[in-house]
Amino acid sequence: MGGVCSRKRDQQVDEDGVQIQVSGRYGKSGSSKWLRTSFSRPVIDCQLGRESCPSLMELCIQKICEDINRYTKFSMLPRDISQQIFDKFVDSHCLTSASLEAFRDCAIQDVNLGEYPEVNDSWMDIISSQGLSLLSVDLSGSSVTDDGLSLLKDCSNIQALSFNYCDQISEPGLKNISGLSNLTSLSFKKSNTVTAEGMRAFSSLVNLAKLDLERCSQIHGGLIHLKGLLFSNYLGLAK
Repeated sequence: MGGVCSRKRDQQVDEDGVQIQVSGRYGKSGSSKWLRTSFSRPVIDCQLGRESCPSLMELCIQKICEDINRYTKFSMLPRDISQQIFDKFVDSHCLTSASLEAFRDCAIQDVNLGEYPEVNDSWMDIISSQGLSLLSVDLSGSSVTDDGLSLLKDCSNIQALSFNYCDQISEPGLKNISGLSNLTSLSFKKSNTVTAEGMRAFSSLVNLAKLDLERCSQIHGGLIHLKGLLFSNYLGLAK
């Protein structure tokens, strides 16, 4: 009878003198699981230079970034793969208003574009197209206005929102986030157009654990609108 060979998760195997880590990590989707378990080899001890080799997934994403103009749509990919491609575009500063269109309806969860150049209202249609999948958005330092912020009002599963250093967000825009009841973290640090009256929109955010309004110069008297909110993690109001 043939023997049965089994390997534990995260066990190192020696194949022809090359150590390979067998990983048991899985992605969120079936397709991603297949890719990661079949091709991803995060710890390969290369004999030349003893450097860690990139996984097949990393190589594919890098190639997509290099040939960015060839792709017009990523929505057919599993969500976690689209997320990795999006993050790579951001990290490598490949993302533009034109290339952003390829990420429409990709069910991306995290949009971290804090301090990213040229982000404005024209980007918000694509960002909001992620719909109920969208969990966190950082648009700090952007030129997004009240009109752009209003497009997020139907992304009701958002848990974290950051618009630090954004001076084009005011009371009309803040009213649009009053229905985002799943918000646990909200930051408008050094946003001088946030006013005491605008803070009224925060009163319905019952799950808010962190609110950062540091160096917002127009919020004097707005604390009355926060009555009843617990802020278990942080409340920043320093001038």
